[in-house]
Amino acid sequence: MKFIGVDVGGTFTDLIVCDMRSGDILTHKVSTTPDDPSIGVMNGITEICKNNAIDPSAIDHVFHGTTTATNAVLENKGARTGMITNEGFRDVIHIGRHQRVHHYSIMQELPWQNRPLVARRYRKTVAGRLVPPSGEELVALDEKAVRRVARELRAEGVEAVAVCFLFSYLNSAHEDRAREIVQEEMPDAFVTTSSHVSSQFREFERFTTAALAAFIGPKVERYIDHLNNVLHDAGMRADLRIMASNGGVATPEMVVSKPALTLMSGLAAGVLGGAMVGKLAGRDRLITFDIGGTSADIGILLDGDFAETDARSTSIAGFPIVLPMIDIHTIGAGGGSIAHIDPGGAFKVGPQSAGAAPGPAAYGRGGNDPTVTDANIVLGRLDPDNFLGGAMTLDREASHRVIEELASRLKLTPVETAEGIITIINANMANAIYSRTVQKGIDPRSFALVALGGAGPLHAAEVARQLGIPEVIIPPYPGITSAMGLLTTDLKYDEVRTQFQNSDSVDLSRLNADFLEMEKKLAAHYRSDKIAKSNVSFRRFADLRYVGQGYELKVAVPAGKLTSKSIQNTWRAFHKAHKREYGHAFAESTIEIVNIRVSGLGKIPKLNRFEKPGGTSVKKALRTTRQCIFRVGGKPTEFQTGFYQRDMLPAGGKLKGPAVVLQTDSTTIVPPGATAKVDDSGSVIITLGKGK
Repeated sequence: MKFIGVDVGGTFTDLIVCDMRSGDILTHKVSTTPDDPSIGVMNGITEICKNNAIDPSAIDHVFHGTTTATNAVLENKGARTGMITNEGFRDVIHIGRHQRVHHYSIMQELPWQNRPLVARRYRKTVAGRLVPPSGEELVALDEKAVRRVARELRAEGVEAVAVCFLFSYLNSAHEDRAREIVQEEMPDAFVTTSSHVSSQFREFERFTTAALAAFIGPKVERYIDHLNNVLHDAGMRADLRIMASNGGVATPEMVVSKPALTLMSGLAAGVLGGAMVGKLAGRDRLITFDIGGTSADIGILLDGDFAETDARSTSIAGFPIVLPMIDIHTIGAGGGSIAHIDPGGAFKVGPQSAGAAPGPAAYGRGGNDPTVTDANIVLGRLDPDNFLGGAMTLDREASHRVIEELASRLKLTPVETAEGIITIINANMANAIYSRTVQKGIDPRSFALVALGGAGPLHAAEVARQLGIPEVIIPPYPGITSAMGLLTTDLKYDEVRTQFQNSDSVDLSRLNADFLEMEKKLAAHYRSDKIAKSNVSFRRFADLRYVGQGYELKVAVPAGKLTSKSIQNTWRAFHKAHKREYGHAFAESTIEIVNIRVSGLGKIPKLNRFEKPGGTSVKKALRTTRQCIFRVGGKPTEFQTGFYQRDMLPAGGKLKGPAVVLQTDSTTIVPPGATAKVDDSGSVIITLGKGK
């Protein structure tokens, strides 16, 4: 069985082909095509198959991480979206909540007001009301009004509609009927409901999540359909699977039905790839550090499990979202980040990026801005003749020219300017990791940093040293790790249901019935995906809080039929989670169940090992030595530095910094004072000293 993983980044599209029987791995990179990412995807698939004499029809599965949904939201380039809601609640998605994003700022941007997903003129109201506690009908749905406003939206050129009613998480009948009517009147529109997207309470977050799904729905649907078609046109009969934000993959049908599942698709795979690398190297406390051309993405893995976002902090482009998602923090810092002087005269790097086109000046595509990549060339840390394994030659003179131009404005030497760019970008990255660890009560000194992406291994060691992280793990294919991560997961679907109950009067029969119903619903999805029942498993969770609290913590619920005895394990788990999160717990206080969840996993074949390093000696791996510049003692200092070919390094081989390790998809820096060893798992592990 041959699987392809394809991850679309801001600068490059990364590919990996794995033969699941033999374990053979092939990798490839092509330039991303921002206007139509499917072109870059197909270019990459065509090239990797042609270069390695692979018949496209022999590919069984294509796994894809896409940024289509993410970019549509970030760039505010989604569909013209309408909303149908209850009378009197037209402005729920405008008002939001009383909490301010930044408590003391009078100039803050509120994205749902400044750049709304649904313009007010496209928000329509109709009569109809359901009420708690079980969703009884108080006022019947005005179906004639639904039909009338649907016609108005069609006449106004609306492409997508979100149907959002109060208390639909208790009873979806009104939303379901309204959706049927809208689809009759607007057969070409994308139509979704809040209960279908996220069946849980908090109407602002639920309405906004549904609006996001509608906003990106047409673009995601067109992209998936188009990609399926071009794959088939290329002679491929492979099943397409799309990376979802929850750390699993989904079928095209599921993604088209619930496009919001892909809002973090392009980022989640890197965390999964990092988890596999850490597991093979015997480490389970990891910080994944994925640096591409445009951004740096940070994830946390504790005891092998990735952190998930919660209702307090889950958002994209500032819009709150209530869906299961891996907790990933992103900053604008990458190889293409542009160094500049801001209006106040400060020397800054990023978040603006040269991207894929024109890219850094070194790419020779017309870029005239000094970038991080150009700075690394000036410092001698990149080999211009060996970029992408020699498939691309960098323009050394162009890098020196743009750095010199910036240096003259800063009244610094070119070397000082280039070293300053690296120092600033590394500090930005270290601060981002600090915010996800130290500021959350996590000591990064007990973790290993897994360096991913084309630029991760270039910066990871120096960033780790700033944070006191003792070691850095460089995967066998760091620049392809996100694409590789696509091949390490399973089909994962989630169901959530709001169910308010208290621990002192819990209705176990209701809990058991709802958990069973949710599992049956997920089982039906897996049957349609042709996953054998023996390969399907479920995990149960509950969102709990003490009575009177405003937010919840997610804890595990035992499998099987719940009893008054087994439910005590859940209460104890919550007290422990509360103690861990807030530093205290109230063992005698009543606990409130808010949501119950089921996470389904459909097992599929996956990548679970790497080839053992095949080199014979460190001496034979040495290609050349040259001068490189590193900051030592607070100033740039030249060091005679060895450049080594990664695939010629043997298992157990050791390097003493400074050293540069070259491979097709990335370049690794071992700074002065550090040592590197090739692990039997295939990774290079850098142990950091204190430096000189």
